Amino acid sequence: MRKKLAAGNWKMNGTLGSMIEIDALMEKHPDPKCDVLICPPATLVAAMAATIGDGAIKTGGQDCHAQTSGAHTGDISAQMLADAGASYVIVGHSERRQDHNESDSDIRHKAESAISAGLVTVVCCGETDAEREANSTLEIISGQLAASIPDTATGENLVVAYEPIWAIGTGKVPTLEQIGEVHDFIRAKLEKRFGQDVGCCVRLLYGGSVKPSNADEIFAVSNVDGALVGGASLKAADFSGIITALENS
Repeated sequence: MRKKLAAGNWKMNGTLGSMIEIDALMEKHPDPKCDVLICPPATLVAAMAATIGDGAIKTGGQDCHAQTSGAHTGDISAQMLADAGASYVIVGHSERRQDHNESDSDIRHKAESAISAGLVTVVCCGETDAEREANSTLEIISGQLAASIPDTATGENLVVAYEPIWAIGTGKVPTLEQIGEVHDFIRAKLEKRFGQDVGCCVRLLYGGSVKPSNADEIFAVSNVDGALVGGASLKAADFSGIITALENS
């Protein structure tokens, strides 16, 4: 059985004062029935890992460089994230793909480095509004999966997050049928490439305007094993509702 995962991506938000939200989240969910992950900005990874300690919540990075070290000013390696206390990292988020012109090849190399560093790697994929309107969604997703996921991926070190770009932070949410179609498609692609034993174990997350009010119905969709949550993960009160919905799914 795949253990459900509620993952929060704080993006470029949060300071040391934000640790109060982690304290509140741990108080609300001292022993969650699903995995819980928070990916704060790099400046907070070590502090969050120290705050959580051996608690149930895991700490992750939002991105990593493909190289282990070197002359890459402002970047952070997967090994550095692991050293700071992270156990997960996100790669290929649409904001990285768009704002930093990251290619599928770039993301694959980052994922390879992350897996080598012992980090569970969350590889993101998703289509634009124009691609959805052109009925190209599955073609886009297929290409991203094939080129972004390394051959070293397993059910233990890989998570795939489907985030339709047009739904991120917009309040727009695909229909449940659309979410199910893409998640079933991703599952089939993973099983075909890696074999059923591996492909059936990779957790698939949905991301894009997930909130407590719609979490129950999203988590009831086929092959949705959790969520990658943006804004709603910044406050314990909001993220707690999503975690509870996932625990009850």
